[in-house]
Amino acid sequence: MKDKFICENCHRPVPFRALGTAHRNHCPFCLYSKHVDEETSGDRKSLCGGLMEPVGLTFKHEGEDKFTGQPRRGEIMVVHRCLGCGKISLNRIAGDDEPQAILKVFKKSLKKPSGFRQELEKQGIKLAEKNDEEEIRIQLFGRS
Repeated sequence: MKDKFICENCHRPVPFRALGTAHRNHCPFCLYSKHVDEETSGDRKSLCGGLMEPVGLTFKHEGEDKFTGQPRRGEIMVVHRCLGCGKISLNRIAGDDEPQAILKVFKKSLKKPSGFRQELEKQGIKLAEKNDEEEIRIQLFGRS
């Protein structure tokens, strides 16, 4: 069995095993993915096979704050959009993902038009905004 694959975007070898996730679903260097899963992570049922571009970051919802009733933000998730069919998917970051690549996706997403953000919000996905940068940095690097 192969223990790595070649990223179709940056052409670097990527190990199948990833810290913090059971199913490697993106390159830790450029964060691009391949549309291989259809319904659930790891199902490998997609017939599309298109390259999936990282278009932003969001936070996993971790229930509600018991004092304010507001949604609690969980771990950082990468928002991918398939360049073949347009499907949107969310993927957990892995322990070996390059922090600078994650920040690059975040910075690029800040420049996305409001219409793109609104389309994602219709699907229940709220892209991280400028005021989320501190939380992203804390999750990536810890508190200083």
